[in-house]
Amino acid sequence: MVATSGDRLIAQETVQVLVRELFPRVTVVTPNLDEAQLLLGHPIADAQALNAAAQGLLAMGAQAVLLKGGHLLGDEVVDLLATGTRMEIFRDRRIQTRHTHGTGCTLASAVAAGLAQGLSLRDSVIRARAYVRAAIAAAPGYGAGHGPLDHGVTCDPGVLRENKL
Repeated sequence: MVATSGDRLIAQETVQVLVRELFPRVTVVTPNLDEAQLLLGHPIADAQALNAAAQGLLAMGAQAVLLKGGHLLGDEVVDLLATGTRMEIFRDRRIQTRHTHGTGCTLASAVAAGLAQGLSLRDSVIRARAYVRAAIAAAPGYGAGHGPLDHGVTCDPGVLRENKL
C-alpha cells in the first residue's frame, strides 16, 4: 500500500475494499508502519504506540496482525504480533545497512510460506524474521540506493528450537 519511500501505491477506495473484503478472510495482515498509519488515520510515533495500532487493526476485522516496525527510529527493530487473545513483541538489534529494499514484502512472504508448510502463526513469524535478518546480513551490495536482500540465503534450522517452540 505504501512504499518505503512513502509513496502511496494504491488509491484510498482500494484501501477501503481491502479492509472490508480481505481483512476478515486472511490469517494475518502484515502492514509496515506507513501502511498502518494510512489504515488507522493517525501516526504511530514509537514502539509504545504499536499495541494500540495493532488493536485498531484487529478492530477492523483482521484475525491477526504482524505490525512491522522496521521504519521506527532507533537501534532496535520492533515487530508486534497480535491476535484476539495475545500480543507478542519481537526485538532485534538493527543491522546498519542500506540494503533493505523489499524487507517488508519478504517478511510477509516468508510468514505465508511458513503457514503453508503447516507452522503456527507464531512459529512462521519467528522463522520469517530470522530469514529476513539473514538475507539482510548476506545482501550482495548492489546499487547506490536501497539495495536488495539476498533471497537465496538459508536460515539456521535451529531458530525454532532456540525459541523453545
